[in-house]
Amino acid sequence: MGRLLAVLYGVACYILFLGTFLYAIGFVGNVVVPKSIDTGVPGPVGAALLINALLLGVFAIQHSVMARPGFKKVWTKIVPRPIERSTYVLLSSLALVLLFWQWRPMTDMIWMVDNPLGRNVLWVVSALGWLTVLVGTFLINHFDLFGLRQVYLYMRRQQYTESGFRTPFLYRIVRHPIMLGFLIAFWSTPDMTTGHLLFAIATTGYILIALQFEERDLVHFHGEAYVEYRKRVSMIMPIPK
Repeated sequence: MGRLLAVLYGVACYILFLGTFLYAIGFVGNVVVPKSIDTGVPGPVGAALLINALLLGVFAIQHSVMARPGFKKVWTKIVPRPIERSTYVLLSSLALVLLFWQWRPMTDMIWMVDNPLGRNVLWVVSALGWLTVLVGTFLINHFDLFGLRQVYLYMRRQQYTESGFRTPFLYRIVRHPIMLGFLIAFWSTPDMTTGHLLFAIATTGYILIALQFEERDLVHFHGEAYVEYRKRVSMIMPIPK
């Protein structure tokens, strides 16, 4: 029964992530979803700036701290190891739900592209960014990244093993194509408001800082193989070394 509950928990966390990911596309792009980054009645700029910065900070701290090996070592004494990744996915998704819910619009325009062709090009580039994110997850084992493989192996009474170090397709161009995809998606917009600009700057800063910790952990985990990989492939900009 415990193994079945772990699987149901993992699946529920994954479904929540999937809904959150799809909502994020609409939220950033101001399409389809009922509340997006620029919808609503603007309030005082100072209050909006403070609240939005706090919301971004909550996600950044949760997402980065819980990913560190030191935290996981302590955390798995409380949360069973087979559902540790699913719990991380759950809390990350809830942090994003909180951000979507409480985000304050800041609608002063930084730039607006009026040319129809220019607008369409930016929408296509943004869509390619989101597609890069999704493809990047499948290249390194999508279901392991979001906790489903762990609970499946636990249900089958099989030992979990790490997927190992691989560099398929996009990972031969940049070391972190998922993060590159996010940056493309966040910055490629025909209508850049101050709120969207705050979101783009904050997430860019977070990504660049978080990758320093991620790189350190990857070197520690994979050793010389990752050191050599860093020498051959750029971190996030597709510039040949």
